[in-house]
Amino acid sequence: MGHPPDSPSALAAAGTTAIPGLIPDLIAGTPWPRWAVIAGALAAGVLVVSCLLCAACCCCRRHRKKPRDKEAVGLGSARGTTTPHLVQPDVDSLESSLGDAQQWGRLQLSLEYDFGSQEIRVGLRQAADLRPGGTMDPYARVSVSTQSGHRHETKVHRGTLCPVFDETCCFHIPQAELPGTTLQVQLFNFKRFSGHEPLGELRLPLGTVDLQHVLEHWYPLGPPAATEPEQVGELCFSLRYVPSSGRLTVVVLEARGLRPGLAEPYVKVQLMLNQRKWKKRKTATRKGTAAPYFNEAFTFLVPFSQVQNVDLVLAVWDRGLPLRAEPVGKVHLGARASGQPLQHWADMLAHARRPIAQWHPLQPAREVDRVLALQPRLRLHLPLPHS
Repeated sequence: MGHPPDSPSALAAAGTTAIPGLIPDLIAGTPWPRWAVIAGALAAGVLVVSCLLCAACCCCRRHRKKPRDKEAVGLGSARGTTTPHLVQPDVDSLESSLGDAQQWGRLQLSLEYDFGSQEIRVGLRQAADLRPGGTMDPYARVSVSTQSGHRHETKVHRGTLCPVFDETCCFHIPQAELPGTTLQVQLFNFKRFSGHEPLGELRLPLGTVDLQHVLEHWYPLGPPAATEPEQVGELCFSLRYVPSSGRLTVVVLEARGLRPGLAEPYVKVQLMLNQRKWKKRKTATRKGTAAPYFNEAFTFLVPFSQVQNVDLVLAVWDRGLPLRAEPVGKVHLGARASGQPLQHWADMLAHARRPIAQWHPLQPAREVDRVLALQPRLRLHLPLPHS
């Protein structure tokens, strides 16, 4: 009686042979088909392997961050020992830090000194990486420390942080004065109705430059000077030209920043043709003010065929000055002008029949007269189109 000793139930009860048949017993006992159970087991295995791989990747990333941080600190401390040509091949001097160069930008400049005429030719090639701050209309102003009244302004380049100037200017500097002369290049953001925003500046002592050869290099720009050079004032006026009738209308609006003590300032408007005085008008005087308001219009008849041969000069005078005295300052416009006045003249021609107003800094009278190189007065009558 009792169960035979070799029966499966007896072996299961004894616990000796139940483990080897566990998985087949589970598969046989489940209500799902065999293929469904196998597919579920494979999916579970893939999920487990994926989790293990993700954990391994996270651990690797954590271990890699620490060496990178250490390397960055090491590079920052070794900046001063970096070879300059690895950073900027064309820059000879990197006295300022890389952060300053990136903030204020760079300027490509060529210098050539003629020992015969004792003139230095300054070629403004281009600027790059100017301080970002939205839309910029940059232009450059060049001067030397020994000639306060002589300076050159480039044309305005619209909407760029990397303007290409390609302009050349000359300064007469005796060879004996070269060691104590400093070349100054200032970059500004042009604004038609407000003060122009300084963008950067280069001060280059000519005594440190080898002028025996033609030099062309990139120079890092520094921050602009805290104070601007003293100016003699500014004048605001509008220009309007109608090609069909040949009418050039100049509206003298106002002046500001004139030197104090002027008794009765007024503005004289002169028109030159082929370097000869041709026509002139003048405003009424304004008593005892350094910011006179005029708002007076003058119309000149200039045929379109002669508009490129015309020079327009606006000069601020003071009636209280002696008879032979010079004007307070002048503004020269026309095809032979440069910088902002040339840009204003070009805008007038590009927008015919529309008045274009702008502020202009007054220039020393002698400097403007030197550029004009006027001949004896011209008396002639030009044929004009029918209005």
